[in-house]
Amino acid sequence: YVGSVLVGQLLKKNFHVTIYDNLSFGGEHLIHFFTYKNFELIKGDVRDSSALKRAIKDKDIIIHLAAIVGYPACSKDPKLANEINYLGTKKLLNLRSNNQFIFFASTGSNYGSIDEICTEETKVNPLTTYAKTKDKAEKLVTEKKNFIAYRFATAYGSSPRMRLDLMINDFVYKLLTQNYLVVYEKKFMRTFLHIQDIARSFIHGINKFDLMKNNIFNVGNEKLNYSKEQVCNVITSKLDGYVYFSEIGSDKDQRNYFVSYKKIRETGFKNHYDLEYGIDELIKTINIIQIKNKFSNI
Repeated sequence: YVGSVLVGQLLKKNFHVTIYDNLSFGGEHLIHFFTYKNFELIKGDVRDSSALKRAIKDKDIIIHLAAIVGYPACSKDPKLANEINYLGTKKLLNLRSNNQFIFFASTGSNYGSIDEICTEETKVNPLTTYAKTKDKAEKLVTEKKNFIAYRFATAYGSSPRMRLDLMINDFVYKLLTQNYLVVYEKKFMRTFLHIQDIARSFIHGINKFDLMKNNIFNVGNEKLNYSKEQVCNVITSKLDGYVYFSEIGSDKDQRNYFVSYKKIRETGFKNHYDLEYGIDELIKTINIIQIKNKFSNI
């Protein structure tokens, strides 16, 4: 989801880009990159030390995105989540040269349920397998040198490798295709960040690595902090449909917090895309997605 947007941005800036991926979600979304001479794809798994060692040899920059993402996916297979998210990171760090710049994609889910405004110095409170494995991996990264770790706000927006399980993407999809949506914990607050801005943050870090290295950064913008109810209000201003706010249901990560993005903003990073832009984009995208249930006549 992130990588297939980031690669496009990097190639347009004339970086030589190697993707190392097990293609568990397929590879059709990567086909258009083969037109670039400075693009390479290596099929491999982050748990395979010998293949991983060959893939990262002589590379200047490593952007570590390999992960089982989100608490539902990690809860489904906790063993795999630990192998990929934590042990995979450990293997990568053992193989990597200290001279290679490394970016680690962490998560705001590390904060869990926090009453205060979360800064990079706030004590984290990971509650799920996803958050715990990412937090353990982040700690490994920050014990090394020449790293930047990003704790991202919740992603949304369209990508060549689309995800419909992210909150805003999911809300738009259900309202557009089913005309109704059930939402729990409507007052819970979360910050969001468009997928294009997430990708841009890596390029920003590459350009300002000497300034930013050996630090953790929250990545987002306080202006994109919304409750679930507020997100629904923006979507329903553009789409017909019924939203039912339920008293039953909970977010296992307990993502209900305000985050400060002052630290990365002071390096010059600013998001380009707002919530309305992303929702408009999602509506256009989802209108061309066809997901058919072979067991239904509808």
